Amino acid sequence: MKHYSKLPNLETTIFTIMGNLSKKHTAINLSQGFPNFKSDQKLIDLVSKAMNSGYNQYAPMLGVLELREAIAHKFDDLYQSTYNPENEIVVTAGATQAIFNIISAFIKPLDEVILFKPAYDCYEPAIELNGGKVVSMQLNYPEYKVDWNKVKEAISEKTKMIVINTRQNPSGTLFSKEDMEQLELITNNTNIIVLSDEVYEHMVYDGLKHQSACLFPQLKERTFITASFGKTFHNTGWKMGYCCGPKELMKEFIKVHQFNVYCVNHPIQIAFAKYISESNNYKQLNLFYEHKRNTFLEAIKNSNFKFTPSKATYFQVLNYSAISNENDLDFAKRLTKEFGVASIPLSVFNANNLDEKVLRFCFAKKEETLLKAAEILNKL
Repeated sequence: MKHYSKLPNLETTIFTIMGNLSKKHTAINLSQGFPNFKSDQKLIDLVSKAMNSGYNQYAPMLGVLELREAIAHKFDDLYQSTYNPENEIVVTAGATQAIFNIISAFIKPLDEVILFKPAYDCYEPAIELNGGKVVSMQLNYPEYKVDWNKVKEAISEKTKMIVINTRQNPSGTLFSKEDMEQLELITNNTNIIVLSDEVYEHMVYDGLKHQSACLFPQLKERTFITASFGKTFHNTGWKMGYCCGPKELMKEFIKVHQFNVYCVNHPIQIAFAKYISESNNYKQLNLFYEHKRNTFLEAIKNSNFKFTPSKATYFQVLNYSAISNENDLDFAKRLTKEFGVASIPLSVFNANNLDEKVLRFCFAKKEETLLKAAEILNKL
């Protein structure tokens, strides 16, 4: 058989590489972004109750109405801006599926999509799979600030979409109000769609505020927001998220959604509908994760790593230039094999694999895990 790969240059994801290496060398795994502590028992009990109550067949295609209504209420509660649960909210199999649906629904061959790098690695393959062209805007350590004049210059008649990720994985930074206003201004009166990946919306620190795209009326009119229950409530393996957007755009999203996954886990939807109706279940998360960040950084403050405290997400980037001149992928592998701590090299997320001697560490871990890892890092 002869065939031509639609993604000929795509290699194994760095998360699989570092995860397997961590397992092989029994290293402390601070690489892939998942907690090593359990979800709230109340939430687990709600899932079990839903299963025992018979919610074990297909859910409605758009998601359980009670959950969509609870999501709409959460937006109103947090941002005083909401979405119609009837036709502007869809429950998805995690944020990644929602992102794939959005790109598949709108990107055609030769369409251009602007990405800010370092960028999470699911965007680019989806764009290329649909024949689109990535236009990379490289952001640099340590501030990772956007030059909006360069963004204006990058926009052409072929620009179909701009993807933003705020709070930003892997850098741990976030867009300011001024950034979002610039994005709103640049895209106003255009046909550009904005994909706003907001899976870490509840994880922002030091009194800063999450500037959701829904806070900016003209931006909201052209924007999809994707979110993740798995990231928010410590159960990434459940693969549950949602997508919000204006009615006219969601019509096209739903066309892809119905034949991609059709619907997602029914009993888990029933559980989340009840769980997020209590706002304290998500409003306290920033303090919970800020404590973990502070624990990790306090433990490594005398190490040879350089860092600026993460403003958001549950990731911290560390600069190792005072320790080694190795490229970041080699150093990350050696750190795993020889010292027993797994991380993620940032160059794989950068344009042209730009190496700034920076690694990403996940601090969504038990305190003893973070302290044990810090003890090792302090010796380098």
